[in-house]
Amino acid sequence: MNRWPPRPVLSDSFYKAHGLGNDYLVFEEGEGWPCTPDNVRRVCDRHRGVGSDGIVVLLAGAPTGSGPRAEVSLRMFNPDGGEFERSGNGLRVLGSYLALRRPGLSHIGVLVGGDRVTMTLHGRDGPVHDISVAMGRATIGPEAVGLDPAAASRTDAPGRSGDPGSGSRRGAWKVPGPDGDLLVVPVSIGNPHLVVLANGADEVSEERLAVIGPFLATHGSLREGANVQIAWADGRHACRALIWERGVGRTEASGTSACAVATAMTAVGLAEPGAIRVAMPGGDLSVSVSPELDVVLRGPVEEVLEGALSSRLLSTFERGP
Repeated sequence: MNRWPPRPVLSDSFYKAHGLGNDYLVFEEGEGWPCTPDNVRRVCDRHRGVGSDGIVVLLAGAPTGSGPRAEVSLRMFNPDGGEFERSGNGLRVLGSYLALRRPGLSHIGVLVGGDRVTMTLHGRDGPVHDISVAMGRATIGPEAVGLDPAAASRTDAPGRSGDPGSGSRRGAWKVPGPDGDLLVVPVSIGNPHLVVLANGADEVSEERLAVIGPFLATHGSLREGANVQIAWADGRHACRALIWERGVGRTEASGTSACAVATAMTAVGLAEPGAIRVAMPGGDLSVSVSPELDVVLRGPVEEVLEGALSSRLLSTFERGP
């Protein structure tokens, strides 16, 4: 049974921005083209379409006028045509879009993937917006990401001792991998993540990501796949990560992945609660994690362009679901 409602019809006009190289297109619900999987793939194609890491759809009833607060509803789609729960960078790209259209806007309540999150617009410097998202409380463990527990066994986390079952958030899970056992922390930030704890900084490599990323993202023990990160703690308030997103592949950066990495490091005791800098190939994001695993993501979003799909491209689209 499909968990998602019928797909919307979108306007022809779009807005594009990126968070550290992780780029998204914003379309409003309209009367232009049906958001079928094939049409989404065409729009996101970097050679024959506009090109992006995904599409954010602002559903009907977008706020107008002025004032500091707004409430909106979104849906999000990967470049492979599939729908997904949420994206930290996609949310913040949407925030920059609304900031340009709503004078004085500073706080946005967002209904996305069945959950409500809140965004704060801290200001802008030319085309660069400073935006944070309160992502809610993260959860840890196989059940949080739909991972069959029979496919993983509990083990001590690196740098920890004692019975790994002695704390509800302590420890990692050992998953057989293509190059040996992997220490994995399953994390939900409203969408599923598998954070692979590297044994050394040298294991955070593009070569290893190219093997482990697709292996775990579509692992048979997962109900709906997961985003994958290889991560290394670089002190108590910083870490580095490489990212493989389900439905996308390797990405320069990811907001929810940064949140998952910071959460995992805090949960297993490799980082302290508070502000954690997550370094990715595209740049750094700040993730604040409370002792209870409440997560806030903050970083820059840069405007790229606005435009409209050509009539020629639209003529090639499917006209129905």
